[in-house]
Amino acid sequence: MAIPHYRYLVLKMLTNKGVLTLRGNVYAAYTCEDDSFKIAEAHDLSICMAETVLDAKKTLADHLEIPDLETPCKNIKSKEHKVIQLVDGDSSKTALIGANLDPK
Repeated sequence: MAIPHYRYLVLKMLTNKGVLTLRGNVYAAYTCEDDSFKIAEAHDLSICMAETVLDAKKTLADHLEIPDLETPCKNIKSKEHKVIQLVDGDSSKTALIGANLDPK
């Protein structure tokens, strides 16, 4: 018969040669338990979020139309920004950087 002691992470068993004592690693047990709590919480949140999105789509499908997102940088025209082409020969791949940046 084995006797576990959960507080100290010790398992003792009687064998032919005496008492066999198995000790656990407290730090490993704690981090494993902490990780399992985080995974369970993330799983619960993802289920709740999926249900919320489905409910929102059902509720708002008849009343609202969700617009397509466009890149926020298209409409910015300012002297404080420069348009930098990221890929040579492809004008659709651009980025905006500040024109008044310190050279360092």
